[in-house]
Amino acid sequence: MSETQVTWLTQEAYDRLKTELEELIANRPAIAAEINARREEGDLKENGGYHAAREEQGRQESRIRQLQQLLRTAKVGEAPTESGVAHPGSVVTIRYEDDDETETFLLAAREEGSHGNLEVYSPNSPLGSALVGAKEGETREYELPNGGTMKVTLLKAEPYRG
Repeated sequence: MSETQVTWLTQEAYDRLKTELEELIANRPAIAAEINARREEGDLKENGGYHAAREEQGRQESRIRQLQQLLRTAKVGEAPTESGVAHPGSVVTIRYEDDDETETFLLAAREEGSHGNLEVYSPNSPLGSALVGAKEGETREYELPNGGTMKVTLLKAEPYRG
């Protein structure tokens, strides 16, 4: 099995990210032209416009690489429609072992879009992967960063209705 983690995306999110990638790639010549124009202005040590254009180019190239990797490993699917089972795209409510407090969050990639005040946990995270496929009332265990384990009970799972 590959070490590459799959990112679950809805078709809408995949299309939006693919469009963003295409726009960034199409903008490459404009950034290069801006850098060349600024370079012509003279001394590069004191040329703020040149350095700003280079920084923008770096940010865009970084985002292009991020999007290419994300889309290469994306699994496109429909948002879940069933309640009662935790799937990527579900809003889940959980309770940690020995704790009366509950926590509600969206089980999805952050790239899915805006979720208001709802926290987002990746299905690839230790907690997320432990919850995927769990049924309401089921208790699952996952590994903590310190090497210990934590038990968590799925109280509720519903499709996200952004």
